[in-house]
Amino acid sequence: MSTIAAALRAAPRNAPFLHHGEETISFGELDERSDRVAAGLAERGVGKGDRVSVALPNGPAWLELFFGAMKLGAIVVTLNPRYREAELRHMLSHSGTSLAVTDAETAVHYRDMGVAVCTEIPYGTAAAPESEVGPDDPAVILYTSGTTGRPKGAVLTNRGILASAAAQAAHFGYGSEVIVGNMPFNHVGGLTCTIATALLTGSAVVLLPAFSAEAALSAISRHRATIFGGVPTMYVMMLSHPGFATFDVASVRMCIAGGSNVEPALCERIMAGFPKGRVLNLYGLSESSGACVLSRPDDDVAAVSSTIGVVIGDFEARIEDAVDGIGELQVRGACVAAGYWGQDAPDTFLPGGWLATGDLGSMDAAGRIALKGRRKEMYIQGGYNVYPVEVENVLVTHPAVAMAAGVGLPDPWLGEIGHYSVVLRPGASATAEELLEYCGARVADYKVPKRLEIVDDLPLTPAGKIQKSVLKERLS
Repeated sequence: MSTIAAALRAAPRNAPFLHHGEETISFGELDERSDRVAAGLAERGVGKGDRVSVALPNGPAWLELFFGAMKLGAIVVTLNPRYREAELRHMLSHSGTSLAVTDAETAVHYRDMGVAVCTEIPYGTAAAPESEVGPDDPAVILYTSGTTGRPKGAVLTNRGILASAAAQAAHFGYGSEVIVGNMPFNHVGGLTCTIATALLTGSAVVLLPAFSAEAALSAISRHRATIFGGVPTMYVMMLSHPGFATFDVASVRMCIAGGSNVEPALCERIMAGFPKGRVLNLYGLSESSGACVLSRPDDDVAAVSSTIGVVIGDFEARIEDAVDGIGELQVRGACVAAGYWGQDAPDTFLPGGWLATGDLGSMDAAGRIALKGRRKEMYIQGGYNVYPVEVENVLVTHPAVAMAAGVGLPDPWLGEIGHYSVVLRPGASATAEELLEYCGARVADYKVPKRLEIVDDLPLTPAGKIQKSVLKERLS
C-alpha cells in the first residue's frame, strides 16, 4: 500500500481490528469513524501538512484520530499523556502544533501554550475534502524518548511506517493474528510494530491503555492472543506475577522482545512460561520507523540470547568504524525516517541514505548482529573499553536479579568506573558483595563493577526501557 489511509481502506472490512474492553471494532467500522474525524478536523481548519498533537492512552479514540489525520495528510505529533508542562511546551512549540487532542484531566497542562486544545474527538458532519497524500509525505513526528538529551522529532513518512511493518510481518510470517497492543502508540513499538503490522495482515489487536502484568496476561487468556511483544522488563513482570500459572497462555506462538537481545536465563524462563511461543528479538528505533533487525524465526536460544537477529526485508545494515570487530550499527532502506523536524542531523542521517543508530555492534558471517551497547554508554575504565550491556547480561543471570543497569562515572584514578544498580526479584535476597563475586567469576577483572548497589526500582522511559540518563543524574 502506498499510504496508511489506503491500507485501512484496503483491509478486510468485516474482520475484527480492535478489541477494547467489551467492544470489538472492525476495520470497516474504524474506517468509517476515521472518515468522520477527518471531517471534524477539516471543520477546525486542519489540512495537509498541519500538525495535530495527540496525548491519549491506547484506545479506539487514538486510532480514530490518527487515521482521520492520515486521510487529510495532516501530521500527527505523538505525545505521552504523562508529559508535563516543560516537555509539552518544547514539543508543541517545536513541532508547530495547531491543534492538540487530549483528555480533560491532561488539558490543564496545555494552558498558555498557544495551541487550540480539544478534549473530545472532533467528529464532523460533512465529508472531508479529498487530499492528495503520497507515500513520502510525513505521517508522524515522534519525539525520541530523551535518554541522551533533549527530545528530537523524528519525521516518519507513510512509506517508512508501512515498509517497516511489511518487512516485520513477512519476516515473522504473520497470518491473521491476535496481537496484544500494550506498547504505547506514541512509540514505534505500538504504532508500527503493532498497529501497522495488524493493518497490513488483517490481524486483531487487543488494546491495553497501559501495560500491567495482570492486564497483559488477562488479554492473552481472554482473546487467545497469538503474539505478545514488549521489552524484557515486561516479561520479567509477567513471569513474576503470583498468579501466572492461573492464566491460559497456550495460544501465544511468538514472544517478541524489543530493545535488546534476551539474555539466556530470561529466554529459558519465557520458553518455560509460554511453552508454544518462540522467543524472538526485535530491534528498531524511532528513526527507523519501527523494526529493521529481527531474529530469524528458527533461531535457537543461543542465537536469540547473543544477537538481535538479521536485517529484514530489503533493508541493509553495516558496522562502521569497527575496532576489534565492534563498531556503529548503521541501517539503510525505506524504513529510515526523513530526518528530524526543524533541525539538521548530519551525524545521524548520513550520505547515501544511511542511518547512524548510535548503537555499537558486531556482525558475523551469517549476518547476525550482536549489540554491544550505546556508543555513549560505553565507558573507559583504566584504559579498557567496557560495554555495560555485557555486564548487565551477566548480572541478570543471577537467580536473585530481575533488572540491572550500569553507567560510567568519572573517577580521578581510572578515568571512569562502572556503577551498577540492581533490582532484585520479589522475595529474593542477595548482597552487593555476592553479586560482585558472581561477576568476577564470569567476566574479565576490568569489567567487574567498581560500585554496585541494590535498589528498589530503576527509571524507565514511557516505552519501558531503562533510562540511563536519569540514572546517571541521580548518581552524579
